[in-house]
Amino acid sequence: MPGIWAVVPAAGRGTRFGGEVPKQYLAAAGQPLLAHALAALLAHPAIEGAMVAISDNDPDWPGWTSFLDKPVLTCIGGATRARSVSAALDALPAEVKADDFVLVHDAARPNLGQNDLQQLLERGRNDPVGAILAAPVRDTLKRAGDDGGIDGTEPRARLWRALTPQLFRRLQLAKALEEAARAGVEATDESMAMELQGLRPLLIEGSEDNFKVTTPADLARFEFILSQRSL
Repeated sequence: MPGIWAVVPAAGRGTRFGGEVPKQYLAAAGQPLLAHALAALLAHPAIEGAMVAISDNDPDWPGWTSFLDKPVLTCIGGATRARSVSAALDALPAEVKADDFVLVHDAARPNLGQNDLQQLLERGRNDPVGAILAAPVRDTLKRAGDDGGIDGTEPRARLWRALTPQLFRRLQLAKALEEAARAGVEATDESMAMELQGLRPLLIEGSEDNFKVTTPADLARFEFILSQRSL
């Protein structure tokens, strides 16, 4: 089975986190979060390389051309995640065919487990559409009113939180993102764009530890995880 390229959108500024440094470049155990995300992807033998979408004249990009002895290429991303992913899909090497699967993974999601990645690749490549890692919603969900009071409790039985990586065919995903943009819809993840095409990607349960760093508490959590690994 052919190898797979990973796409990593990393052009965002991470404004919810705060601070001058985009969150994908924040350090944990001496390495930027992006390095941990790339290491988790490229450690898998099926992943051939990564295309990272960065901002124009990105002052924080470390200049990697390889990582774990696999190629790392860059392209200029867009103002949104969807535009960055589209740019990265366009910039993939010619060897990545239209029907080949590609992985899309968050630059600030540094704790991807190899077992989860293996499950995604095994099951997703056997699905006609593709698949995403996701986690069932376990908390009780409340619907808020305009005044901040609770208007009701939402059923959670079939609700999942979308994680990454997400696995789709290169051309099919590129077309889905393009059509969403043309319709004025900002797809917040790749699966959303595919769903707008009437497609039904497969949900594969992934670990709750595969979290996205969006707050200082998330960064502290990841640093704690790293400290436990070294014991």
